[in-house]
Amino acid sequence: MSFSLPAWRCGRFTVGGDLPVIMAIINVTPDSFSGDGLAGAVDLAVRRAEQALAEGAGILDIGGESSRPGAESISLDDELERVIPVVQALVGLGVPVSVDTVKPGVMRAAIQAGVSIINDINALRAPEAMAAVAESDVGVCLMHMQGEPRSMQQAPRYDDIVPEVDSFLLEQARQLEVLGVDRSRIALDPGFGFGKSLTHNLQLFRGMPDLGARAYPLLVGVSRKSMLGAVTGRAVSERLPASIVAAVLAAQRGAAVLRVHDVAATRDALAVWAAIEQDRLGVY
Repeated sequence: MSFSLPAWRCGRFTVGGDLPVIMAIINVTPDSFSGDGLAGAVDLAVRRAEQALAEGAGILDIGGESSRPGAESISLDDELERVIPVVQALVGLGVPVSVDTVKPGVMRAAIQAGVSIINDINALRAPEAMAAVAESDVGVCLMHMQGEPRSMQQAPRYDDIVPEVDSFLLEQARQLEVLGVDRSRIALDPGFGFGKSLTHNLQLFRGMPDLGARAYPLLVGVSRKSMLGAVTGRAVSERLPASIVAAVLAAQRGAAVLRVHDVAATRDALAVWAAIEQDRLGVY
């Protein structure tokens, strides 16, 4: 079975183009939904990043502001204080470093500090966000979110979720391309759990092969999320098996990047999938 994914150009790095890449979540928040936040602990964040690389991660994603349902925004200064020291400590490790932020001020500071990817749950809708990316050579991930974190799960509604999400993401990508950002720098994220009910999430997952006109890399993050808890009845700390199954199913549906908490287990699952489905051994 042949397999091909769009490559993602991120500054001096090119990601993927072959098999899915694992993006390791490095939370530097005090209030992560998964309980793994490392706010103010640069040394611990570096150790976690180094462990993730040893376990098979190809991208490190640094987040300084929680986006869990009900989360309140933090100030620009607070987010910079959490994120930039960690970025500075990680950009020399030889892999793309991503910053998960909605703030143009954080984007510009992170780009100046050497990041290769801006990962924005708001799809660069904040004023000046598109300009911040367009003025650089970084890769960018545009995510779909209905509403905002503090209220997005109160009453999400769609007429037909797959084409609605697809249309939004393609329009945001088009606007970036008008500003001169090459298509090869843009990845798309369906935004599982961001303004979506369980039914919406399941419909979107099934429709994943139809997203992005197959022209952009798809980034998928379902690790430990509430949709898996709703299906299994498991608490956050007990969602590893469900997270692994979801990661493999996303890979089967064309995900180019898998954003996960549990790198080693995801790597092992993808290695088995690649051996069986792609007849490829030793690629993870």
